[in-house]
Amino acid sequence: CIGVDLRGFSESDRPYTGYDYNTMASDIKKIIDVLKLDNITLVGHSMGAALAIRYASKYDSFGVSKICLIGAAAPSWIKTENWPYGYTKEEVNMFINQSLSDRPKLISDVSNSFFYKYVSQPLLNWFFDICLSASGWSTAQCLMSLRDERLFNDIPNIKIPTLILHGTHDKICPYEFAQYLNKNIKNSTLVPLTESGHGAFIEEMDKVNN
Repeated sequence: CIGVDLRGFSESDRPYTGYDYNTMASDIKKIIDVLKLDNITLVGHSMGAALAIRYASKYDSFGVSKICLIGAAAPSWIKTENWPYGYTKEEVNMFINQSLSDRPKLISDVSNSFFYKYVSQPLLNWFFDICLSASGWSTAQCLMSLRDERLFNDIPNIKIPTLILHGTHDKICPYEFAQYLNKNIKNSTLVPLTESGHGAFIEEMDKVNN
């Protein structure tokens, strides 16, 4: 198993630009090329799942035989004229402004809506520390990409087996996102996680791992 820290997060470089989906998908492609990976399962959570979709579409699933999308922020994180789910553009703009002015408060607010079931305070503290370790500028840039990027045209290009895991109580990426993905990715399977919000990898750890 290879875990990827995207640009701007954890100990990865924190460049000023390059937080659009195409550039971040190309980062994944470089990792696959350099490590000469093949026949892998590409797993992504939230925005990472959106990047997995863009990667599969842009690079014709190069090196990837299966995809797993967990709580995917796709096809669009914000509401549009023809998409009634997600946040409004104004709400995301507020998140962006808060990420630049009071990021600890933003992370605290997100933490409160991230999980469906009770989680311990030490776990919340751990989650908070992980989020705060990211670059503040990178956080804002990723929120801008979540606001501006659309994957409606990418999704039909996915031809490989795709597992969709999504919490039915997800307040960050509503369950309707998963239903759309399941309907529009031909070779896909949707598994509803009925005891989870956006943190299914914690709340239903055994089911996600299996």
